[in-house]
Amino acid sequence: MPVAYIKSLNSIVVADLHLGYEGVMSKRGAFLPKVNLKKIKENMSRALAATKASSVIVDGDIKNEFSNVDVEEFNELYELVNFFKGLNVKLVLVKGNHDNFVDRYKGSFGIEIARQQVKIGDYLFFHGEEMPRGVKGARMLIMGHEHPAIGIPNAIGIRKKLRCFLYGKYMGIPLLVLPAMNYFATGTEVNIQPKDSLLSPIFKHLDIDSMHAIAVGFGETIDFGTVEKLRMV
Repeated sequence: MPVAYIKSLNSIVVADLHLGYEGVMSKRGAFLPKVNLKKIKENMSRALAATKASSVIVDGDIKNEFSNVDVEEFNELYELVNFFKGLNVKLVLVKGNHDNFVDRYKGSFGIEIARQQVKIGDYLFFHGEEMPRGVKGARMLIMGHEHPAIGIPNAIGIRKKLRCFLYGKYMGIPLLVLPAMNYFATGTEVNIQPKDSLLSPIFKHLDIDSMHAIAVGFGETIDFGTVEKLRMV
């Protein structure tokens, strides 16, 4: 699952849910089965049952549209909030670039919202379309936005894409990049794409080739080694 658990905070961390995605895409002429929210709730149910976490931190892009809150996004956000309330789980949102106007529901939905970044305990959470601020003193930096994945060819040369966590360091501080939670956001193959094509500005200030790609799949996570080695596959 594209889910991280921080034991000291008793919190689950996810990123890039892009709620309402299928509804928004249908208005643009692309019709997709409505499975994203269902898959998110299934994954979160398993993760919460396994960890007994008391809170969920969404590290940006809980919804999909830039310009407003689409009715599909509102309905799915309302459903997800009630899902967490029913489990007595606190929801914290670090706003991402897709989360415009979500503040208007902060009070009625009971969501704790931070703009772009928030420090909880020793951990600094930021979405990633902007550089993090005040990183000194943080035990770890955790971000989303990039939707990382790796491309691995099989025996007959067909490339399989696997979502992955990226783990490395920025300014000597451990950095964890979360894969997208959205069912349809399969990700950017960081071992295939040129470094300068990555979205997050932080990658202009660190060596992504030295980061470890920890792939998500088949019920477990597997460390595939550094991005540099994966480029050679």
